[in-house]
Amino acid sequence: MLRILFVPLLAMGLTACKDDETVAAYDGDKLWQLSELDGTAFTAQATLEFGADGAVSGNAACNSFRTVQTKPYPWIGFGPIASTKMACPDMAAEILYLSALPEMSQAEVVGDVMILSNDAGREMVFKAIAPDG
Repeated sequence: MLRILFVPLLAMGLTACKDDETVAAYDGDKLWQLSELDGTAFTAQATLEFGADGAVSGNAACNSFRTVQTKPYPWIGFGPIASTKMACPDMAAEILYLSALPEMSQAEVVGDVMILSNDAGREMVFKAIAPDG
């Protein structure tokens, strides 16, 4: 009797799964600007964008970067980050941003706010912005 009930429930569960488990598939396909890092306002211009097939790109105050999302939403993980190597006055902010990003392990998108966080209490708050800034 349990097998008869289990098979239909399993089939229903499998059809409810999304094929795309990236942040972009869960209303995260926006241009995100970092507004707060660990409870402190982040005043440098740092962005993050989730694209198709797990592609992630952005600007880290000075340099553009790209990586991939390696874990399914609502978890988050990033592959190695490749970035350009220009020097600029906001290098300290860039280092903060690019060192915090790989530490994040959870993502939450609610409307125009995205929060990346981890179990150690670190948090990055992003706000959606228009693509032209």
